[in-house]
Amino acid sequence: MKIAVVGTGYVGLVTGTCFAETGNTVTCIDIDENKVKKLSNGEITIYEPGLEKIFLRNLKEKRLFFTKDLAGGIKDAAIIFLALPTPPGEDGSADLKYILGVSEDLGKILTTYKVIVDKSTVPVGTAEKVQAAIGKNYKGDFDVVSNPEFLREGVAVDDFMKPDRVVIGTSSERAKKIMSDLYAPFVRQGNPLVFMDERSAELTKYAANSFLATKITFMNEVASLCELLGADVDMVRRGIGGDERIGKRFLFPGIGYGGSCFPKDVQALVKSSGDVNYDFKILNAVMTVNEKQKQNLNGYDPTVTVATTKRHGRVEIRVKDDGNGIPQKIFDKIFQPFFTTKPTGQGTGLGLSLAYDIVKAHGGEIKVETREGEGSEFVIRLPAS
Repeated sequence: MKIAVVGTGYVGLVTGTCFAETGNTVTCIDIDENKVKKLSNGEITIYEPGLEKIFLRNLKEKRLFFTKDLAGGIKDAAIIFLALPTPPGEDGSADLKYILGVSEDLGKILTTYKVIVDKSTVPVGTAEKVQAAIGKNYKGDFDVVSNPEFLREGVAVDDFMKPDRVVIGTSSERAKKIMSDLYAPFVRQGNPLVFMDERSAELTKYAANSFLATKITFMNEVASLCELLGADVDMVRRGIGGDERIGKRFLFPGIGYGGSCFPKDVQALVKSSGDVNYDFKILNAVMTVNEKQKQNLNGYDPTVTVATTKRHGRVEIRVKDDGNGIPQKIFDKIFQPFFTTKPTGQGTGLGLSLAYDIVKAHGGEIKVETREGEGSEFVIRLPAS
């Protein structure tokens, strides 16, 4: 099958490369001429374990192409994926200007039936807006489908090639058949293709990320209570994680949720709820507690700063002090998710040694950076999750 992917950011590049890996001919389109040249020359533009190998293989086998030309890129494609950024606006809503802008452009150049797929994380009702934007200039047949991604940075290739489930929102039988054929190689082992209406598919992605953010936040509240009651949160985590209804994942207390998805998705779902006059009390509390968690960490000692950033597909956590040492309480709280056993003794040395091998095994690194006159920083870098 011939496919076009508009946007070569994280989701777009992983999507295009993985579809090419199963034998499809994929053309990725981007307005950034420099990025298109790099990718066409075999220079991958993001870091993701396992991606470069299949990227280069499909480039060599001429199943993966890159272009700046939207009309030429989508000409022979049966399916067009929109993998475009949806940054949060000032009010917390997702900004759809890139998706709707490309949709209007597509309406001007479509000549035959296509399936247009929203792969970006978008608010409920976006499929209808895309339909309307294309329909301004094109009166022929086309279908708009919602197909949210559930990729975890660091294991995105495995997530795409062996998905837990594939969610597809469409009310068109024609589009359903095309999407079923496309995803057939990915669900041969029985993992489901879950078909639903477009609005339900759009909400599914926000609901999934918001639930995981809630789970993280709940454990941070439990951790705070443990400190007051003299209980061991790591033991509590193990005790409740053994219940299969709860599960073991996302139960580690720490500095709160962050990254490029959870904060904006929780915020966007709250904004969407407000737009229909629904007060999503749980998620409002989740955002409040998450912000408080960051303030609590910084509040342990005025000389300590905690900063979390994401660059090139990796999470970087920096804990900075003024040269007088980082308190054990802060160190434990930040690095606790990487401990197999609770560190004992005083100071940070034992905790660091326990964490080092685990972090390294997950493709990360821990080191101390010292700058003259600026104190020291513990730096942990891990593939983003």
